[in-house]
Amino acid sequence: MPTETTTMPNIAIVTGGSRGLGRSTVLSLAQRGVSSIFTYNSSPDEAQNVVAAAEQAGARVAALKLDIGDSSSFDGFVDSVRSTLAEWGAERFDYLVNNAGISDHTPFAQVTEELLDRMYRVNFKGVYFLTQKLLPIINDGGRIINISTAVTRLVNPNSSAYATMKGALEVLTRYLASDLGPRGITVNTVAPGPVATDFSGGVVRDNPEINKRVAAVTALGRAGVPDDIGPMIAALLSGENRWVNAQRIEVSGGMMP
Repeated sequence: MPTETTTMPNIAIVTGGSRGLGRSTVLSLAQRGVSSIFTYNSSPDEAQNVVAAAEQAGARVAALKLDIGDSSSFDGFVDSVRSTLAEWGAERFDYLVNNAGISDHTPFAQVTEELLDRMYRVNFKGVYFLTQKLLPIINDGGRIINISTAVTRLVNPNSSAYATMKGALEVLTRYLASDLGPRGITVNTVAPGPVATDFSGGVVRDNPEINKRVAAVTALGRAGVPDDIGPMIAALLSGENRWVNAQRIEVSGGMMP
């Protein structure tokens, strides 16, 4: 009786791959033999450092500039993806990790329409329409992961604009899982807890008091680091997890369980 293969697909697109969780994801995929096209917005030098590290691990990798908040640029970006794939002898890719995003910690009473619109463009609209644009070139049986946050489950002061848009992204995940099921494409949410990166101005990484507070309410007794998240994403994308679909998976070390 034939058995179902669990061979790892070999090309991923990771948005926001030059730093933090995205960087860890690209490098974790490289260690598994998966090549990546990743995006950066304002840090070309950091992007090239990721390229060098991934290539050292033996993977093909390309860095493309993209502002996820500017949906008018998506057609050009997809053309660049197609060109990169052609250089690699491929027409399609297998994984999409929608990681790029921004945070905000403005009190509700002070949130402006401009600020909320920016949260929407980057954290929801950009993900929605970039995924739509890439659908024609993702393989059937592929995988999509949307990166959310633990604060859709927990209330973090002054995070209403950010958390609301990430909550919308979690709803989108479930709908995409249903819509793309006939193509065998799984769609899941990964929701990290606080991680010591430059996200949110590096507050968890650089503020010892905040780091200590996070550790105190986390079952494993510390704040997260990027390599708590990237390898988990790479593992979730693997064939062994092909039956995991339409799920929100929190990766927070047991924060406020």
